Amino acid sequence: MPAPTVLVIVAEGFEEVEAITPIDLLRRAGAVVTTASLEPGIHVAGRGGVIVHADATLAAVENSPFDCVLLPGGPGVSRLLKDPRVLDIVRRQHGSGGWIAAICAAPVVLKAAGILEGRRYTAHFSVAADLPAAQLGERVVVDGRLITSRGAGTALDFGLMVVEKLLSAEKAAEVARSICA
Repeated sequence: MPAPTVLVIVAEGFEEVEAITPIDLLRRAGAVVTTASLEPGIHVAGRGGVIVHADATLAAVENSPFDCVLLPGGPGVSRLLKDPRVLDIVRRQHGSGGWIAAICAAPVVLKAAGILEGRRYTAHFSVAADLPAAQLGERVVVDGRLITSRGAGTALDFGLMVVEKLLSAEKAAEVARSICA
């Protein structure tokens, strides 16, 4: 079976822990992860000022198929919301039956794309007014091929769940053991 492919879209102001933790766990598990900058260049500053060297720009990979699209949260979510390419990618991923993973405030992008109606999900308490059906007491929620999580403090749980769903529970447990989780 070929390694699962994951697209992680990073925009200026992304929450570093919510992006880097799942990227690291997925790569340890053997997934092929492509980080794509929403911006025209490949260097993207996170909320805390950490500069990430993305693998590509979103323009270069927006029409490529991926097994999973992962959206980190943080202030950069406002940029994701304003970019019609991101909404289109989410809608296509949903329409094709692919996996979608969103953490912190990023589920608001899923709402804007029209894919949260009737679904179980969680998000950061800061977007509770925008997502009144969010199960804020849950660290990670899986509904079909949708994985959501609350925030930076749940990034490890979130990343391991993405590994479990894309690869296997055994692989997630192996990665968790290797990092003493």
